[in-house]
Amino acid sequence: MTSATPETEAAECRELLYVYAVLPAGERPCGPSAPALPPGVGGRPVRFVRGAGPAAGLAAAVGEVPAEDFGEDALERRLEDLAWLEDTARSHHAVVEALGAAGPVLPLRLATVYRSEPRVRAVLAERAAEFASRLDRLTGHLEWGVKVYLRRGGARPSSPEPSGGGAAAAAGSGTSGRDYLRRRRAQRRSEEDGWQAAARVGERIDAAVGPLVTAARRLRPQDPRLPGASAGAGVNVVNTAYLVAEDRSEEFRALVAREAAREPEVYAEVIGPWAPYSFAADADVAADPGHDDADGSVGDDSGADGGGSAGGPREAAV
Repeated sequence: MTSATPETEAAECRELLYVYAVLPAGERPCGPSAPALPPGVGGRPVRFVRGAGPAAGLAAAVGEVPAEDFGEDALERRLEDLAWLEDTARSHHAVVEALGAAGPVLPLRLATVYRSEPRVRAVLAERAAEFASRLDRLTGHLEWGVKVYLRRGGARPSSPEPSGGGAAAAAGSGTSGRDYLRRRRAQRRSEEDGWQAAARVGERIDAAVGPLVTAARRLRPQDPRLPGASAGAGVNVVNTAYLVAEDRSEEFRALVAREAAREPEVYAEVIGPWAPYSFAADADVAADPGHDDADGSVGDDSGADGGGSAGGPREAAV
């Protein structure tokens, strides 16, 4: 074995390996570069690291990234830069989507990085059975998202009273406090009715598509301030990811539309399809505390949901 020189050690410190996804090795080119793929994070080319031993049938899609951006301490600072985070997540998503268009893929979380190629191979070998099982489960499937909103102009969550508002303003305008409280109660009932209607639609959609989908995962409602939020859709109440066989996607969409039409003040949006970010998180190599040389990762609830793991995708970024 050749010992590391000071020069090679310094090079390793300057560069880390960003891991986008795990995939079957036999279905992708595994040369030093991947010209058919879009540029990865930071505009760097994407290449493949083949597994060995028990992981001989697996490969990881990787790309070099600077340690000054993706080392553990640096990454914490970078995550405060929303423009950098969004650009990174868009690049991550573009690579995963290109990989997924060619076959099964197991997306990893945003900013999963390792110090060396041998360590990536070691992780593939250590978790080969898990990765292979999950890839087998996801083969032939896509992730679809369903978001249920209260329509704008309909019932929606109340906002705090503006300064000088409330009962005092009502009294000053000649409106009795009793009338004001009556209107507030009516407003709250309307809001509650709207939220209940949206929740009912979510439950109906779950029940209708249940026999059709392979898996479902309820996500946090989307913050309307995030980039990528549906403009003008309303208040997001229900946000669910579904794992659907490719040949049943149209049936899935039709069932969602049918159930959403039953509540006029509710709007349901079907988004996707994507690579199955929301159903690959358990295979996240950087989530294992035993891998002490994983330099950093961002959780799949960081603002992406399928879309996730900007996911997905994760939503602010895709």
